[in-house]
Amino acid sequence: MNTTMSLLPDNRDGEFDSRHRIVIAAAQRAKHLLQGAKPIGAVRFTKATSIALDEVINHRVSYLTGKDARQAMKDAKRTRESEVERMATIEAREDAQEITKSLSVYVDDANKGGKPAAAEGEE
Repeated sequence: MNTTMSLLPDNRDGEFDSRHRIVIAAAQRAKHLLQGAKPIGAVRFTKATSIALDEVINHRVSYLTGKDARQAMKDAKRTRESEVERMATIEAREDAQEITKSLSVYVDDANKGGKPAAAEGEE
């Protein structure tokens, strides 16, 4: 399957504000495809980068610009940070449970009378 694609489309009526933006959007989409995202629509290409560029040029994926893009980036960062914080909390809780479990082996709860337990060999 040897289909060629013009990497840089003609700027039809200001369709794209810059070719640089097309490349950035396609790179991000290619990253998503490589991480397991499914292509949108019919696939004419085999490589993730070509599929992504085709999707961007043919408006199958959208992208944000300006203030909307900056806000989306801030929101994504907050989401990642809260997820990391949540995972750290869960991990700390699991660690505490594991420590408690490990220490319970060494703590003798059988002697509840308050008298010291006799050492081995003593009576």
